[in-house]
Amino acid sequence: MSTPEQRRPTVKDVAAEAGVAPMTVSYTFNHPARVAEATRARVLAAAAQLGYRPDSTARALRSGRTKQLGVVVGEHLSYVFDDPQAAQFVAGIADVCVSEDLGVVLIPTRGDAGDVDRVLAAAVDGYVLWTTVADDPVLAAVAGSGRPAAIQGGPAHPGLVCIGPDDRAAAAAVAAATPLAGATPVIISFPLDRRRTSGVLRGSDLPPDLMDLKAVPFPVTGARLAGYRDALIEAGQDWDDVRIAVVQRNQRERGEEAAAALLGTVEGSDPVVVLAMSDELALGARLAVARAQREVVLTGWDGSREATASGVWSVAAPLREQGRACARAALSGEADRPQVPWVVVGPEKRPDTER
Repeated sequence: MSTPEQRRPTVKDVAAEAGVAPMTVSYTFNHPARVAEATRARVLAAAAQLGYRPDSTARALRSGRTKQLGVVVGEHLSYVFDDPQAAQFVAGIADVCVSEDLGVVLIPTRGDAGDVDRVLAAAVDGYVLWTTVADDPVLAAVAGSGRPAAIQGGPAHPGLVCIGPDDRAAAAAVAAATPLAGATPVIISFPLDRRRTSGVLRGSDLPPDLMDLKAVPFPVTGARLAGYRDALIEAGQDWDDVRIAVVQRNQRERGEEAAAALLGTVEGSDPVVVLAMSDELALGARLAVARAQREVVLTGWDGSREATASGVWSVAAPLREQGRACARAALSGEADRPQVPWVVVGPEKRPDTER
């Protein structure tokens, strides 16, 4: 049991110390413009002397606002800090939260039965969701929560603002920027499903409709594969014979392993075009390419300075700006521009194609 000395000071204690009504103390902390400057200073001095701090939980219950924005992460939570592009995305969210005097709550999901409860139990005013699968029950739960929400990259869902680039068009453009017609193309792909099954496939192993979320539930993966296929067919390549390495994680070591496996299947002396779905995978693939005795052209995604300086063609659609756009939409329920502009950036860092 606490002693009088240990008891937490209350609004009434501050009011008595400052010689004002309890309502004046409440206004001082919640609506300071309603309190005269001299009175406000007296209340704050009394609160400091007593060690009083407003109860944020009670304030949230009264106002209906928590002043927190939830970020739902469908990856291992450490991914947000380890992956440079994920870190840029969260930094963009933080930019908006700083300007709006909000906190950020990271909410991990694991693909289990507890995800919905974990997300809905978070005391937040709105949600930003990192790309997930089409059948994720969290999508419907968030959409029905009554709180505004935005998702980066999809899948699109009623009640959620979807923000991202035209992945299919951008993938086709970055592939077309390379010498596809006289080369052997290979692809390093993000996971196709939530099980994150890895391995080497051929184009003929994939469903005909890559944009069908029942067939490829990760919309970003499906759209980029569809874009690569568009460019390859346009260049006269046989899509059914194209080799595709699916990796579990967006990590350089995975890119290196995938590139080594793919290059080991290529016969003849034709140059190879490696179409990687991220700059991290492309930079990892570059390590394997350095050991190969053949000409290789690399493409990535994210337009990072390191990648373009290393000779990688890339798609720049800055994730920091996407994070800002998602945060603004999660606070308002609307997006100024849901379609994110993108640009193909060559090894010499020059814009080549813009949408």
